[in-house]
Amino acid sequence: MKIYTKIGDKGYTSLIGGVRVPKYHLRIECYGTVDELNSYVGLIREQDIDAGVKSDLKEIQDRLFTIGSLLASDPEKSKMKVPDLHEADIERLEKAIDAMTSALPELRHFVLPGGGAPASFCHVARCVCRRAERLTVHLSEESLVDQMVIVYLNRLSDYLFVLARKLCFDSGNAENEWHPRI
Repeated sequence: MKIYTKIGDKGYTSLIGGVRVPKYHLRIECYGTVDELNSYVGLIREQDIDAGVKSDLKEIQDRLFTIGSLLASDPEKSKMKVPDLHEADIERLEKAIDAMTSALPELRHFVLPGGGAPASFCHVARCVCRRAERLTVHLSEESLVDQMVIVYLNRLSDYLFVLARKLCFDSGNAENEWHPRI
């Protein structure tokens, strides 16, 4: 199978189920941003970090592919079966957040991105995750979107923030605290 089809050369693409939309369509922006996020999560996984965290990140990448599938199909027009999210996926993130938080010093300041390469990649991924969430919320105002997608993205951004702090802490780097000039 060839990787290029030339079908999208005129600026349109197909959603799962065959509906054609322009490549700038909000649904495309949503799952394209989730794909970008997934790439950053892959970049974090390639860092010299704990094997357990790498395993968690692999699971997150799988869930992001699920989210991409959900966003790439118009549920009002497609009858094709796509994977779905479960409450357990969100609970898994929450448990990981709680475990990491219990090992960290209390947060007393806003944290500026930084703290070493792995932590910095987490901050970039967190920002992309927030953008994906904003776009998906926007899409949900005009089209049917599984609410679990929005909840998962919201929780994932929290996870990425806490993971940035944990990776910074584990590497012995000082957190990049923000001290406003007042």
